[in-house]
Parts: sequence; structure tokens; C-alpha cells
Amino acid sequence: MIVFVSDIHFTDGTSGETIHAGAFAAFRERLRDMAYDASWRSNCKYKPIDELHVVLLGDILDVIRSTKWLAGSVRPWSSSSDPRFASQISEITQAVLEQNHESIVILKSLSQGQTITIPPATAEGKPALVSRDPKAKERVPVGVRLHYLVGNHDWFFHLPGPAFNVIRKMIVTAVGLDNPAEAPFPHDPFESEELKHAYREHGVFARHGDIFDPFNYDQDRDISSLGDAIVVELLNKFPEEVQKRFGDELPRDCALGLREIDNVRPLMIVPVWINGLLRRTCADAMAKKIKSVWDGLVDQFLALSFVQQHHSVTQLFDDVSKLEWALKFSKGVSLANLSNIVAWCKERLGIREGAFYPHAFNEPEFKNRNARYIVYGHTHHHEIVPLDTVETETGFLEQIYINSGTWRAVHELSQLHPAQQEFVGYHVMTYLAFFKGDERKGRSFESWSGSLSKS
Repeated sequence: MIVFVSDIHFTDGTSGETIHAGAFAAFRERLRDMAYDASWRSNCKYKPIDELHVVLLGDILDVIRSTKWLAGSVRPWSSSSDPRFASQISEITQAVLEQNHESIVILKSLSQGQTITIPPATAEGKPALVSRDPKAKERVPVGVRLHYLVGNHDWFFHLPGPAFNVIRKMIVTAVGLDNPAEAPFPHDPFESEELKHAYREHGVFARHGDIFDPFNYDQDRDISSLGDAIVVELLNKFPEEVQKRFGDELPRDCALGLREIDNVRPLMIVPVWINGLLRRTCADAMAKKIKSVWDGLVDQFLALSFVQQHHSVTQLFDDVSKLEWALKFSKGVSLANLSNIVAWCKERLGIREGAFYPHAFNEPEFKNRNARYIVYGHTHHHEIVPLDTVETETGFLEQIYINSGTWRAVHELSQLHPAQQEFVGYHVMTYLAFFKGDERKGRSFESWSGSLSKS
């Protein structure tokens, strides 16, 4: 059995709210239940599985979403050979682990051999009647192997070198990972022979999916992307700047709302979300001042040499003024602009209604039929899409794309009256499981996604 979770986005507490530890306690209980279910075989006999894999599919420890980047001159696009760079990554990583200590402890407990236990089998192939206490000595421990792949908010753990080995060792120890600390955490899953073997065993291929998003991947996972600059110089800085300028004048609901900016999808409609938030929480005069702050930060952002160079090299935009038009209030946040921005994202970024499934058709593991299932994360939107059915010597092979969603709050534009620029926020939690051979009575996958209102 192999289980995938992605986009947890543990932060250091200086930005938006992360998911509570109770979700991880619930996941641990559910993982135990799934191990029990997987132990029922195709012949209706019960035979305990002895091992399962849990893959953390990127954007787990969120190093980008921290206001610590604003305290000095080091940025994600600074030279990784600068000792201050590794020091910054280490400081933020340690803060993330401390801020989410309770959740991290629960994750680590999965691989300790005491929490994921199931009943032994009787001679008749049935589960023995034993204590339900997971620590009861008569229960059978299931070996859990925790693997970490990087995405676009934790790509730093893919960097080679002794300084980053120290950071990786901190993570491996804290989370109980199977990853070797002295090697970069994989970005492409086949950078790990162990993962390649596990994927092939279970007929699945999974990656974070950031490689399909030009905002957040610049053809090399060891360098920064434009998305990093947007988060650090706009999304991280804006709430801080507004609080600094207006202090106690700022309505509490507005201040709390601004901390949720990074939960808006897609990021390019953040100005639309801000506009709706200000309309609900602020008087017109205050809203106008806050919009002016945002536009000023956009001007500073567009003037950054990293942004200018990024455009000149990648030609992601027709020109920088196109990005200015998308981001600035002074260009007019309207329904027409919103429609144009969304259309532009689809055209220039290859986003088809937020879905990445068309990219699955080009995966070698899809083409060679090794993978029945292609899994991506990154979009924060759980979905299941049938891809193909082909006839083989042993029957029909069905291939399916599944997105692993997220474990955090999301804010999405309401559809009835988009012109009103109103968003709905809620918490979501998704995890996927795939089974090999005769596990789970021969069923090959299950997908679970839950939602919880914010209040």
C-alpha cells in the first residue's frame, strides 16, 4: 500500500493559518484502518500487510511563505552558495518545525512501529480478536516508510551540498523520514530508486506538478521562480506593510483576512480577492489607502532586477506591463479584467480550468502503461479524471489521473455573481491510497477528500 498527501504548507506562523494537529491525528487513525482494509485479500482471507509507504508529495514545509525573508537582503533568488542563504533556509525550516511541533510529532509516530498496528491473522485467515489499543503487544506492527518529495515552496531541500545536508538531517530527524539526509530530497520521483520501485509495484506515478506551472518552475528545480518573488515581495510584504502603516486603525477582520492571501487560487486573481475583502471590512477611504499600498508594492516588485531578468529570459509575458495590468488596482479590478486575467492564465500558463490532467498524457509511465494512475498535487484542487482504457493480453487497463488536493484553507471565487468579487473559504483535506497485488480484496485505489467550514 502506498499513500500520498501533498500541499500541507506548514508555515512558521508569520503568515496564514495552517491545518490543526487534529487533522493529523485523524489521518493516523484512518491510516490504521486502511492498513487493516488492505490486509483483506482477493480470496476473502485476512493476511496482515507488513509495510506501507507514505509519500509527502511536495509543499509540505513551506519555506517561501515566511516574513523572515523581509528582514534582510537574502531572497530565494539569491545565490545558494552564499552562506547567508543556507542560514536563512535553516532558520525558517527550524521555525516551521517548531511552529507545527504537535503535527510533526504525529507524522513521525507513523514510522515508529507503535501507532500503525493491526490484528494478527488466525489460522482460518480471519482477524484475531485482540485489544483495539494500537500499542497492545499482541497486535501486528506495520512498517511505515515516510518519503519526502519537494515542490515549489520547499525546493531548497533539493539543493546539494553540506550546508543543505545539515538542514535535511534536521527534517529527517524531526519527521522520521526514510530519505537519506546526505542526498537532495527528490523532485522528480525517479531520482529515488526506492520510490521508482514502490511506484512500479503499485502501478502509480506521482509528482508534485509544479513543472507544469511556468510561474513556479523555471526549468530547473535548483533555482527560484517568479512565483517565489510574488509570494515574498507581494503576498508576504503586503499585510506587514498595511499593518505598519495603519496599525490600530485597521479593522480586525481586514487584518486577519489579509493573512490568508496565499490561500487564493489562482494567485493572479489576488487583487480581486483583496478588493472583495476591503469592500466587506473597510470604509471607502481606508480601502482606497490600502489599495494604494498594494499598487506601490507592485511597482517595487516590477522594478526588481529578478523580475525584469525573468521576463527577458523566459518571455512568460508579452511585456511586463501585462503583469502590471493583471496586478494593479490602478488598472481597474473589474469583471472584464477578471475574465481577461483568467483567459490570459489559460493561454500563457497552460492552465485549463485549473486542471493539470492533460499533462499526464505525456508522462512516460502513462505511455508505456506501467502506471494505471498518474497523480499530481500543486493546484490544491482534488479531482479524478479518466484518461484512457486499453485492451491488453490480460484484459482492459484503465488509466486515471488524480490530483492530491491540499491540507489547508482555500478561498475560491463564488460563481453566481463573479462581478461582486466575493470568495468562499473553507478547509480541505485529501489523501490517496493505492494497493498492490491482492491487497484490499483486489481493489487498486481509494481517494478521500473532506471539507470543513472555517467557522
